[in-house]
Amino acid sequence: MPHDLHRFYGANNLHFITCSCYRRRQGFRSAKSRDRFLAIPEQTRLRYRFVVVGYVVMPEHIHLLLSEPKIGNLSKVMQVLKQRTARVLLPKRRPSDPRQANLFGEAPERLPFWQARFYDFNVWTASKRVEKLNYMH
Repeated sequence: MPHDLHRFYGANNLHFITCSCYRRRQGFRSAKSRDRFLAIPEQTRLRYRFVVVGYVVMPEHIHLLLSEPKIGNLSKVMQVLKQRTARVLLPKRRPSDPRQANLFGEAPERLPFWQARFYDFNVWTASKRVEKLNYMH
């Protein structure tokens, strides 16, 4: 973690999270990709026991308003959520015969689904909670 970035956990605040797709690609452009994604926060919520107060899925990013998890911390929750999303939504690589690399050159690089990290804003007050919910709507 960069030395100037501090995350504040443990005060039972809500957290307004923003995650962007890699280089602002539209990873959630289709209804199918959005629907497949929405199962992942629910699975993660059940495993780590947190409350989803609100969310929005845009074509190239997401916003989440979450409570702190009862198990683990928010960084772990986001790591799991992002990894599972990438696993589900990135195109699957078929195993290739190593002899084919000589025919076509090296296989194209697989780009990540998400930008590294996530933006976390601690929501301290009820008025800020309403502001963030209105922003998402």
